Amino acid sequence: MEHNPIDEFEQELQQAFARRPAPPSLKRKLMERRRRPQPQRLFMTWQRLAASLVLTAVLAGGIEWRIADQRRKEEAAREQVFTALRITSHALNQMNARLAARRRGTQD
Repeated sequence: MEHNPIDEFEQELQQAFARRPAPPSLKRKLMERRRRPQPQRLFMTWQRLAASLVLTAVLAGGIEWRIADQRRKEEAAREQVFTALRITSHALNQMNARLAARRRGTQD
């Protein structure tokens, strides 16, 4: 009979995944470990709190920057509108002055 490496691999997997009873002291050890205070958890809590605060500050700063940028753009647009209105007003005043000069010239 031929030697099949796949069959050997399957046997190794079955042995590795075979149910084995837990050692009798495992439950007791787990319960003791669970009851002990773990300083890492307290440290992790502070780390998470600090990370949350930093993330909140970064997001708030980004939102504030975006609002300020939007205000700058609005102010620039308003200035452009006022400039256009001044130019239009000046052009209309010149046109009115020319029309008035023509009317005076035709009336003489």
